[in-house]
Amino acid sequence: MTTTEKPAGVLAVLRRTPTPVRSLLGGVLVNQLGAFVQTFMVLYLVFRGFSAGQAGIAIAAYSVGSVLGGLAGGELVHRIGPRATIVTAMFGSAAVLAVVPLFARPGMLVPLAAALLLAGLATQSYRPAAAVLLSELMPGTDRVLGFSMMRIALNLGAALSPLVAAGLILLDWNLLLWFDAATALLYAVLAIRLLPDHRVEREAPAEGRTRGAYATLVRDGRFWFFLASVLIGSVIYVQYTVALPLKISAEGHPTWLYSAVLVTASAVLILCELKITAYVTRWPGHVAATAGTVLMGLGVAGFGLSGGSAVALVVCTVVFVFGIMVNGPTMFAYPSTFPAPVKARYISAHQATFGLGMALGPLFGVAAWVALGNGVWWLCGALGLVAALCALLGMTAPRPRPAA
Repeated sequence: MTTTEKPAGVLAVLRRTPTPVRSLLGGVLVNQLGAFVQTFMVLYLVFRGFSAGQAGIAIAAYSVGSVLGGLAGGELVHRIGPRATIVTAMFGSAAVLAVVPLFARPGMLVPLAAALLLAGLATQSYRPAAAVLLSELMPGTDRVLGFSMMRIALNLGAALSPLVAAGLILLDWNLLLWFDAATALLYAVLAIRLLPDHRVEREAPAEGRTRGAYATLVRDGRFWFFLASVLIGSVIYVQYTVALPLKISAEGHPTWLYSAVLVTASAVLILCELKITAYVTRWPGHVAATAGTVLMGLGVAGFGLSGGSAVALVVCTVVFVFGIMVNGPTMFAYPSTFPAPVKARYISAHQATFGLGMALGPLFGVAAWVALGNGVWWLCGALGLVAALCALLGMTAPRPRPAA
């Protein structure tokens, strides 16, 4: 292999990243800084007088909207283009979030749930568009690193947003929703001014229908294995924020330990993911996805062996996070490798499946913890191996048939 064929280092890729991609990632970061709904909505609604059960119903409505938004976003990309989809999604999100406080009163659970469903749909429908635009603007050899940059923008925003929220809550709880709306509005303005009006290739005129792309996807058995891996993997991922704090509390650890685990995970992701991804891009995609998913499974299974040790919990968290860094960028980039006429719908199927796993994960985690206690980690470890096998089957390229 010649020198020019070797994967470029992180700094080289950062230097040659196109300006529109930098703008796209900046917009993702700005939007994520105000992403408070899933993190703080339960606390917000309890403060406003709702019961915990009612708050759960409201956040479930948002989760349903998020799954639908992943599907709707892919369709919009083909019809109006990525930039217009981002702008439409962010304007819609800003409008809905701005009025949510009007419904945040006991006795208005139904309109509140409807508003949050629309908020989830609008907020998440931008993601397929952002993924399509990133895949089109980044050179093919740098695509996986590009998705790693997007994940870092999301994680950095998620790490900083609680600090912003803490300040806003001291002033007025409603500012959480209004700030979220403001960041969505700012992202829409940035998209109009800075992102290219890139048009996505549609199906051939002879087909003349959207059913052609969906039929291709439905018949793609390998991609269904990939989606199964994404679904199982996202359910496992959620246990880091659901079953793990339950374990820490049950073992009598101080609450600061969970904060330390979260900070450790965020720091490792933000500081190490690009470097890890630059190395992993030298591997075939199915190898990175399989190895990373196995590492995730080993990390969560390790929680079951921690024996009440705080140090072991942190070490297992680092193993778990390294698994995410190995498989995450490759798996998020994989749907963007499909042909242009169907790419957006493959991406939206992936985003919707990921969202579904994130919505089902808390239900699974609580039920498994109640039924199995510490055994939930052995179950998650076994599921990690299943997810790794699905990734291997779904992402391994078919061997060419020998000539007759």
